[in-house]
Order: sequence, then structure tokens, then C-alpha cells
Amino acid sequence: MKTRFVVFEGVEGSGKSTQVQMLAATLAARGEDVVTTFEPGATKSGAVIRELLLDMPLSLTPMTEMFLFCADRTQHVHEVVRPALDAGKTVLSDRYELSTVVYQGYASAVGVDLAERLNDLATGGLHPDLTVVLDLDPAVGLNRNGAHERRDQIERRTLEFHQRVRRGFLWWAERHPETCLVLDALQPPEVLHEQVLQRLGLGGAEEAGEGGL
Repeated sequence: MKTRFVVFEGVEGSGKSTQVQMLAATLAARGEDVVTTFEPGATKSGAVIRELLLDMPLSLTPMTEMFLFCADRTQHVHEVVRPALDAGKTVLSDRYELSTVVYQGYASAVGVDLAERLNDLATGGLHPDLTVVLDLDPAVGLNRNGAHERRDQIERRTLEFHQRVRRGFLWWAERHPETCLVLDALQPPEVLHEQVLQRLGLGGAEEAGEGGL
């Protein structure tokens, strides 16, 4: 079986976790050993970093945020992603390095080049085989995530910020068509899932269970 590292990215409320779970179920039905994960917070230390970034009412500079996200990513790669890939498993992640490039590097104007350099250090140069960008109007996504008072610190930022985030994802994907797939997240989840399978060269979901990849 071919080892894969697939990441789902997008604005808040774009349906990333749903697509991770759907793809994991399909691949598992085909006999693949799959690990699902997420950022930030997939490790014990990462959970502490996640609380600092998203749950605590702190006023962090964009540069501080970038370092914290990359610290979480370093531990995530060390504890979860790299060991799974080395064991021949498929890894599916809800967010990874592109989120830092877009949220801090692009939308917060820290600098895309700096974000890329820090990501390379944090990951040891481990990049996804495919990044699926679920494109959605941020106003729609934030509405999906519920009332303002239930949102995390990043979700509570201005709509203008989230619109910059969306532009950042699309800008990046346009520069990296060989490793990025942009999908209209307004489509039904099943349609999006089928499109991901097609990009991975796996055919229709109805073929699940017919053997290895």
C-alpha cells in the first residue's frame, strides 16, 4: 500500500474534520492503516499550547502566535506524524503547516517567507503529499460555528481578517497546483469526498473494500 500524508485546510467552519473522518473511513474499508490527527493540540504539550492560543483571553502578537503554532507542530510531527508514516500508515490531518503560512504569515502580515522557513524547521521538511483546501465564504463558515461567545480567540477576529485568510489559502493553492486541491465547500460532504478520492486516484467511494491501494 502507498503511504500518504493528506491535510485538509480552510477557513473556520469549512468542514475539514468531516472530510478527514470520511476519508479515513473509506481508506480503512480498503484495508489501509489510517491515523487521523489535527492541529493544534494533538499531543499533551500541544494541548497546553492550544489552550494558550485559542482558549485563554491573551493578547498575543502574530509573531508569538507563529512561534507557538510551530512549537506545537514540532511536537506533533515528532510524536504523531513521522512515526505513523515511518510505520507505513496513512496520516490525515485537520490543519498543518499551511495554516501558519496563511493565518500568521499572510493574513497577519508577519511574512510568508518567514512562515515557510519556520515551518521547515518545525517539521524537518516534512510536507503533505496533498493539501485539500476547502474554500468557503468566511461569513458562512463562522455562522456554521455558532454564536460569537462560543468561538475561540481566532474565530472571534474580524470578518475582514477571515477574508484575508481565505485569500491566502487561494493564493497559496494557485502557486502549488501540484500538491493542492481547492474544492467548493458549499458542496455536499459526499460530493467533496468523491472529489478527494478522484484526486488521490482511488476512483469512486463505491469501490471501497476491493483491496489495497
